[in-house]
Amino acid sequence: MGIGIAGLLVLALIIRALRSQTLALGFATTAAQWALAYVAMIGPGQLIGDALFALTLACPVVAGFIAARAMRDQASALGVGCVSGFVNLLVVGALVGGGSSDTAMIVQGAIWSVGMLVGSGVLAMFGAWLSPRIFTHGGAAKTSQWSWPAPAALFAMVAAATIFLLLITGGLVTGLEAGLAVPDWPNSFGHNMLLYPVSEMKGGVYYEHAHRLFGMLVGVTTFTMVLVVFREERRTWVRALACFALFMVCVQGLMGGLRVTGTLTLSQDAAQLSPSTLIAIAHGIFGQIVFATMALLAALLTLKWKSTTALLNFAGASSVRVLTMIAPFVLLVQLFLGASYRHLQVPPHDGHPAYHPIWAMHGHIGFSIIAALAVLLAASRMSAAARETPALKLLGTCAAFMITILIAQVLLGLLAYVAVLVRKDAAIPLWELMFTSAHQVTGALLFASTIMGAAWSRRLVAVNAPMDHQLSRRSVA
Repeated sequence: MGIGIAGLLVLALIIRALRSQTLALGFATTAAQWALAYVAMIGPGQLIGDALFALTLACPVVAGFIAARAMRDQASALGVGCVSGFVNLLVVGALVGGGSSDTAMIVQGAIWSVGMLVGSGVLAMFGAWLSPRIFTHGGAAKTSQWSWPAPAALFAMVAAATIFLLLITGGLVTGLEAGLAVPDWPNSFGHNMLLYPVSEMKGGVYYEHAHRLFGMLVGVTTFTMVLVVFREERRTWVRALACFALFMVCVQGLMGGLRVTGTLTLSQDAAQLSPSTLIAIAHGIFGQIVFATMALLAALLTLKWKSTTALLNFAGASSVRVLTMIAPFVLLVQLFLGASYRHLQVPPHDGHPAYHPIWAMHGHIGFSIIAALAVLLAASRMSAAARETPALKLLGTCAAFMITILIAQVLLGLLAYVAVLVRKDAAIPLWELMFTSAHQVTGALLFASTIMGAAWSRRLVAVNAPMDHQLSRRSVA
């Protein structure tokens, strides 16, 4: 606990010293490295594993290159590398855990820590060194204009991306039926979560414990985002939403732990544990709500949101606002039915056929028609408004994304349904894992897209305004 508090204090000092763009690039670099390392640890083969390891080393190089091009100074590139190295210290305990003695672990941990910080900084500086040497013409460096999102919005986008990675790893845990592979929480087999050795992460234990580590990354990223928002943003209600997002992340982590133990305890004794399927269902649904909230926060922090002009009383303005508000609530019902089916079904085992909860299965399939219609109606009305009013072009973009994701979600749902039904034994086919997990995370994208559509519709479209302001007005930020 003391080490964690000290780490947060150091992180707060780093945040104070560096620009928000530098912090965002550093955290994005770490998230990319973790995603690559996650796949490499699955065991895709030596050639692919080596390639993925090389890509993890390339991440700070690319980040340093971007920092040098966008912010035009070497210090920013070095800062990106150091931030990435510092956040990567979260996994040092796993790399040195299981050592022969505490002294050996401390020495190895110190070596790994220095190596991560120095190595990441050097690689980022190498990327910065490459930048003017790659983009040159006739001996002179080319210039380019970088269009950065607002600093706090950029960091919120990175935070949303880390939550999306967490949803992917969580989906794989469920798909591989590894949700209870680690019997205790917040410890892992009696170890401090951050000290559980990577050498012992095999099979389902790997997927479950890696999911927990990604949860730690999301927590640290969201904590940093709140500090960045307080530095960059002056709107009190937006600051409050950022704090609420951090609270939601903490609640989601607690729900994930209680799903395993059923109660707050450090015990590994099965007699004192009561894993909860109901909490697992709530955990799955709430995770998608957290992701959508972070995506919404990123939109609220953009310059577009702050400076936009709302159109008043054009034809169909009310229907745009109403239909886009209905779609997310309809999808919430569909999420509940889908999560219930996924967690309540019992796969075939020991010669017994699979059990499919009829109410959840038929409910999810039948209600998908209503959900699809709700999304299509909202998207079609947004598209029509964008065609009629060029100033609402952004609504057309949101609508196109919603429809694209909806089509992918329906196709993945059909494939996942067939894969689950044709399975005959306890072995989990790769294609079932791929389709069910992809269906889950695409559902998260669809839900988040409807939240964004509803938010932008309310921001860009106003109704019941005075008739002497028919064309437009400057909306209040």
